[in-house]
Amino acid sequence: SFKVGKLSMIDLAGSERAKQTNNRGVRMLEGANINRSLLALGNVINALAEKAKNGGRPFVPYRDSKLTRLLKDSLGGNCRTVMIAAISPSSVQFEDTHNTLKYANRAKNIKTNVSRNVLNVDYHVDRYNQIIEELRSEIANLKEKLEQAKVAKTQRA
Repeated sequence: SFKVGKLSMIDLAGSERAKQTNNRGVRMLEGANINRSLLALGNVINALAEKAKNGGRPFVPYRDSKLTRLLKDSLGGNCRTVMIAAISPSSVQFEDTHNTLKYANRAKNIKTNVSRNVLNVDYHVDRYNQIIEELRSEIANLKEKLEQAKVAKTQRA
């Protein structure tokens, strides 16, 4: 048997303010896509936090962006997840820091059930060998029937 694991390291760049960064054209479209993905991630975090709080099963919109599809296992699956929030003491960055802390506060309310992913390879190999033998015997039976059908056809002719 062996353990299966997955490590995802994602750097969620801050929201892109076109006015603040003076982005135009393609860069502005990229920034809009980043903002759309971060909004979708916020919606997923809200849904998962609500699920943990109320114990219900609300709809979690993982399909709203590529980012949330990639993070599905990390956020709501069988994973241990750590979020590191980069904040700044600067008054110029107050709004970004405040939003980051709100985001992190919502994310800490997500509860996941983590269990070890241990696969027993011997079971899988034995099962595959059994399937292969069944298929070989089926092929042999079909070849025999085909040969009988050929013999019967030549006898009629």
